[in-house]
Amino acid sequence: MIDHVLGRPSSKSRRLQVLAVLSFWSFYLYRGDRHGPPGAKLLSRIFSRRLTAWQTFLMTMMYLYAARNFSALVGLASPEPMANMYDKTYFRATWVLTALDAGFWTAMKIRAKWLRDIASIVFSLFYLVAAERADEKVRKVRGMVTVEHLRVSWNKGTTPYLGFLQRLLRPRFTRWPPRQIRIPRPANSDYKEPVAAWLYYDGPIADLERHARVILDIPGGGFVAMDPRCNDDKLFAWASKSGLPILSIDYRKAPEFPYPYALNECFDVYATLVKTRGRCLGMSGKEVPRVIITGDSAGGNLAVAAALMILETSSGEFRRFSGRGSLPAPDGLVCFYPALDMNIGNWMSDEQMSLIRDRRMRKTNRSIVRRKSMQYNELVGTPHHSDDEDDTLLTEDKLVSAAEASESPNVSQPKFSHSGPPSLSQSAKEEKHADSMSHRAEPMKTRLATSSMISYFNDRVLTPEMMRAMIILYIGAHNRPDFTQDYLLSPVLAPEALLAKFPKTYFMTGERDPLVDDTVVFAGRLRRAKEAAAREKLGRAQADAAYDDADAVEVMLIPGISHGFMQFPGIYPPAWRHFERSAVWFEQLFMEAEQARTRHLQPERLLSPTAAERVAANGQAHHLGESSGDEDKPLEISMTKMTRGRCATQTQRPTQGSPLATNGEAERANGNGKKSKKMLSKNKSLIKLNSTDDLLGRRMQGLASGLTGLGEQD
Repeated sequence: MIDHVLGRPSSKSRRLQVLAVLSFWSFYLYRGDRHGPPGAKLLSRIFSRRLTAWQTFLMTMMYLYAARNFSALVGLASPEPMANMYDKTYFRATWVLTALDAGFWTAMKIRAKWLRDIASIVFSLFYLVAAERADEKVRKVRGMVTVEHLRVSWNKGTTPYLGFLQRLLRPRFTRWPPRQIRIPRPANSDYKEPVAAWLYYDGPIADLERHARVILDIPGGGFVAMDPRCNDDKLFAWASKSGLPILSIDYRKAPEFPYPYALNECFDVYATLVKTRGRCLGMSGKEVPRVIITGDSAGGNLAVAAALMILETSSGEFRRFSGRGSLPAPDGLVCFYPALDMNIGNWMSDEQMSLIRDRRMRKTNRSIVRRKSMQYNELVGTPHHSDDEDDTLLTEDKLVSAAEASESPNVSQPKFSHSGPPSLSQSAKEEKHADSMSHRAEPMKTRLATSSMISYFNDRVLTPEMMRAMIILYIGAHNRPDFTQDYLLSPVLAPEALLAKFPKTYFMTGERDPLVDDTVVFAGRLRRAKEAAAREKLGRAQADAAYDDADAVEVMLIPGISHGFMQFPGIYPPAWRHFERSAVWFEQLFMEAEQARTRHLQPERLLSPTAAERVAANGQAHHLGESSGDEDKPLEISMTKMTRGRCATQTQRPTQGSPLATNGEAERANGNGKKSKKMLSKNKSLIKLNSTDDLLGRRMQGLASGLTGLGEQD
């Protein structure tokens, strides 16, 4: 087009060109010859005698369709990049979500809400058919995504028509609707306004007096969107399956309330639950309620960070704030595809920023510095001005000459080294190949592996642009956190002393989630800290025999799926089985924590009595694989593959040579001889991979299969 030739493509120029072309040919049809220009008159007269108007129209449409799909007809079309990466059911769900995002983003500029809601559904239906148009629309928007785009996309489940469709597809769990409540802040909190929350409970409020257990849920949404009502399917299922009250926090969203406002809200809600003994929810108040914290995506970050803050209250070494008081640790955590590392490698350090803002280069780099300071305001759309930013910039400019006059010429500058120690000296190489004149490939002396953030950067649900946007919005315009030390922002950096006291945690995430490495790394650090604490307390030999790493953390990786698979079970039916499985985890965590308290042990269970008894009975010691520079046995990861149409509680034996299997669940009997809810068997529950090499091997096989044309062998 003309605008591309001129180097200034824009939607406005595109619209003007289309209008100009349509106007020209409309005028020609009105005033020109009915058979066209002189060169086309003969053909027009011949075809008009042989073809009807309908035949002419149909042939024209067929020609346009064939021309649009010419590459597919002649075999030049490129394969769909995500087809071999995702499971078929999840791949279909991502296309539906892509069409919905494209439809809602197309209609978001309509002012009248009722018309905008109808247009969103109409456009979404169009994009379901025009899949390529939907993908093109979504990728363009994500390239310049703003907070309004994120909120329209992630809050679409609460719109009236889409919400009605979700309710039609949802099983009938309970006739009790969720209740909106407000949780008061504790007396020693820096904030006074109450925290909004939603209570999901399968029964009347009066029955809460008989409960002493509660699930504290923190919803995701990139820290900027999605209240608890966007997770009605999951929360209703939990309330029905577990019979427990589910309290979901409607925390304040960024950028209006940046970090750490939402984190303090989650901590204050937990503190109020403990200090009021549950009376803020309608419980009897006779005992401190037992709490399990859950969270998905950004909510998983807040859940783990809140647990670390809770552990700080009982640790004198890490108590950074006075007046909190000691709080008991939660009975456990259940996190789904959490975002545990906010440092994605694209942020400038203070040292790098100082080089750009060097006084001697102030005039040269002034435009760069100002542009970087405006990027946040352009993204948010609601600028927050700092009074001292421009003044500081001008003041430093005026002092440049004086500073340069008094500056010492021998100022040391930071040095950056990009080369590491050679694996073989030059003399050793020459001696090794002294008798050969041929080039020989040396084995690669490295342990580098492709990270999930790079491997799945083309993800349909969570793209790098969206991750960058949500982190910028969550941090805020004027916060300058230390990405290398702030473990409340990036829980993957948590110190070993706090991880040793961390309650047992279940993680569930997709094997091909861009954030899966955060989960694997945090789980590995948690296991290592628990093991080190057990060895320090019991001695190496006794700890190796009695310690079971499954008592610290269990990670379930689901093959063939990525991020957000629990958000829309209406278009991804396997999510219902994941809801049921996580409800079983709640019961197991409460049971194990209660057993630990009755045995007068710590909730984190550094020494597992069941593990010790199992070892004594078998006469074998359990040896853990360590992750170090010398050994390549880092982690054991629980892998589960869901089979379509099979109950989640049904035991499935893995085929020989296959690393995947379905969880087996066993029923336990209580003291009265009655069968209670189904529990995951400790010995037969999850088939584990021997090493992260299996995970990395599957990842590299999935990435390389499309390049080699061999296909992925799952």
